[in-house]
Amino acid sequence: MKIFDSHCHLDDKSYAKDLDAVIERARNAGVTRMMTIGVNKRTSVLAVSLAQSHTGIYASVGVHPHDVKNCSDFTIQDLTNLAKNKKVRAWGEIGLDFNRMYSPRQDQEKWFEKQLEIADKLDLPMIFHERDSNGRFLEILKNHKSTAMKGVVHCFSGNRNELDQYLSLGLHIGITGILTIKSRGAQLRELVPAIPADRLLVETDAPYLVPTPEKNRIRRNEPAFVKSVLLKLAEVRIEDPEELAQIVWQNTCRLYGLEV
Repeated sequence: MKIFDSHCHLDDKSYAKDLDAVIERARNAGVTRMMTIGVNKRTSVLAVSLAQSHTGIYASVGVHPHDVKNCSDFTIQDLTNLAKNKKVRAWGEIGLDFNRMYSPRQDQEKWFEKQLEIADKLDLPMIFHERDSNGRFLEILKNHKSTAMKGVVHCFSGNRNELDQYLSLGLHIGITGILTIKSRGAQLRELVPAIPADRLLVETDAPYLVPTPEKNRIRRNEPAFVKSVLLKLAEVRIEDPEELAQIVWQNTCRLYGLEV
């Protein structure tokens, strides 16, 4: 079983002392590819450096809605230059987050729209973050002039209407360890059977969102645990884990422009 952790944050300080061991555990669990995510200029630089230093690790660059209050045209230009690196396979994590409001709404919308344009110009798939935007996220996506939108809604936890609209836009759906959590994941478990198999990705969002099987013994998530997400996904969809793993692997490689 080959698994691709489509979204993790390997630059996080919690991995500072044992990153090599974390990567080795992932590979031992069959997680042979990982996408480490940039959320601002600093973390994007770190993500690219990590990707260059390790086989099977790829990077995204971008500015998260929490961080756009500090964004500028110079930031975007620096990230555009960084995206020329062959290990950079996506732009993101970008989007809207009206829950915590770490950045003003007007800044979030402005830089979300600008980053959509840049990703299009670079022909990079996008990694989307959405939380409590009350339809504004979808409105911006629909108004964006793109011939073929490529991307994934990271850590999907929306409703059926939102799911249907994401799918109609041609987007992939990222499933995290939330799926394994008894109460919090109940709605998600109801919805995942409705997602076409060729649109599914699995992710950890490590070091966050530890899946239930590991939650009782460890507080930090890591890419190895994406296998628990995959196995739960197969269980909920009543599908063979090996077959589903192969489909999800192909989906992720296709989206990020990598050989299967």
